[in-house]
Amino acid sequence: MKKIIFGIFAHPDDEAFGPAGTLLMEAKAGNDVHLVTLTAGDAGMNPDNHAHLGEVRLSEWKKAGALIGAKTMHFLGYNDGQLGNQSMIEISEKLTEIITTITASEPDDVEIELMSMDLNGITGHIDHIVAGRASCFVFYSLKATDPRFTRIRLACISAEQQPEANISWLYMEAGHPASDIDETIDAREYKDELVAIINAHYSQRSDGQAALNQMGDLLGINTFIVKI
Repeated sequence: MKKIIFGIFAHPDDEAFGPAGTLLMEAKAGNDVHLVTLTAGDAGMNPDNHAHLGEVRLSEWKKAGALIGAKTMHFLGYNDGQLGNQSMIEISEKLTEIITTITASEPDDVEIELMSMDLNGITGHIDHIVAGRASCFVFYSLKATDPRFTRIRLACISAEQQPEANISWLYMEAGHPASDIDETIDAREYKDELVAIINAHYSQRSDGQAALNQMGDLLGINTFIVKI
């Protein structure tokens, strides 16, 4: 049965440093993957002193999306680090329009899934929290009248990956114990492709290398909290 997956993230590299393995596997399985970024990541690292960092990061995002196999990609136009309650409402409306437009002509037996970030924001970043919560709002709103919407997967960090809280930047909670995690995907066989997806975000290479170092042999292991 065909699936349609909408990956909804706050910044252009969130898909790569997060559940890229799962998104890649879904695309390879013949399912439609659509990616959404709320912001251009214009407040990110800028080691090359780009005058228009947001444009650079969106270009990198499109390269990463092509490597994943995304069918469509959508930028919602918000400023990095500026999301809040009001923008969350607006984002929910924009997401609903994108999703309903894409799925309007799909058959009744298609399965539609959303994917976003843990409601704790993983790193504690407010933009991440808005992405996760807006995605859940849209999922439950659409599911109420459309049974094709089957589940939303929230990418999270396991206790194995993050055993303790981290306050080196924002407050990042310790990873979830195994009892909290509903699904684990193993995409380690695609290691080389995943490294290429991460490296596509060249302007954020220091964060990308840090992510690769942290994941180590767990690169390609994605964990999710699943809501239905």
